[in-house]
Amino acid sequence: MRIITGIYKGRHFEVPRSFKARPTTDFAKENLFNVLRSYIDFEETRALDLFGGTGSITLELLSRGCPEVVTVELDRAHFAFITSCLEKLKDTRCTPLCTDALRYIDRCRRNFDFVFADPPYRLAALSELPERVLRGTLLRPGGLFVLEHGKDHSFTDRPDFLEHRAYGSVNFSFFRKL
Repeated sequence: MRIITGIYKGRHFEVPRSFKARPTTDFAKENLFNVLRSYIDFEETRALDLFGGTGSITLELLSRGCPEVVTVELDRAHFAFITSCLEKLKDTRCTPLCTDALRYIDRCRRNFDFVFADPPYRLAALSELPERVLRGTLLRPGGLFVLEHGKDHSFTDRPDFLEHRAYGSVNFSFFRKL
């Protein structure tokens, strides 16, 4: 796993082969962040990375200057990997949490400018994620939510839907909190 650009550009982290997480490909991640540049100013964005996995998105957000990132990952091995990457970078702007992302959405009282979610594609509650993230105070008004998902989901009928991007088998749906 490598960081594409920013202060940590080119840094590599070896993801253990035993991981169940499917990291976002470099191709999809690079294109995602190219699109995100038109929506958010990273240096002024408080971000939340749900279903942190390998921490790839979290590390990219930090590298691009986000002053605060919270990453949520339930799997203890994945959480430990994310924590070790942060320690190697000596970056204290991230708060990693080892907890269930769906519970975190329902219980969190903080709000963020940007929320990214890359749940397991087979997650039963995947189709509910836009509603769960956008209905409460998790995302500030005008904030951006991006959901990574497989090709079998479409969210174009939602009033807060902005756009859909596909890069190979990776799909991103963008939403703006009204």
